[in-house]
Amino acid sequence: VQLQASGGGLVQAGGSLRLTCAASGRTFRSYAWFRQAPGKERIFVAAINYGNHRNYYGESVKGRFTISRDNAKNTLYLEMNSLKPEDTSVYYCAAGDPVLSYISASEGYRHWGQGTLVTVSS
Repeated sequence: VQLQASGGGLVQAGGSLRLTCAASGRTFRSYAWFRQAPGKERIFVAAINYGNHRNYYGESVKGRFTISRDNAKNTLYLEMNSLKPEDTSVYYCAAGDPVLSYISASEGYRHWGQGTLVTVSS
């Protein structure tokens, strides 16, 4: 299983970016995005779960970010709108079969992409 994240870059506050995560190998029950700012812990951004067909979002991105996946292309996306400087982080995609109680926990995912840097300027 390989995950390849891309789409990061520099954007002004209020702008938009779309991250892409191309996956190879088997499919999983859940796919997610996490982010990690310098010197901080990795935190949950969003997840898509095929067990109950629901999407989940971290509180700080609700209403601004949208997670989706193209099953035919085995590709995960994160559409990010109304970006803020505090969204600046390295964004990681992940895949796994977590139970629902672990869907927002990094421990729930076994496979990770390499990360893509998003920088939002004020």
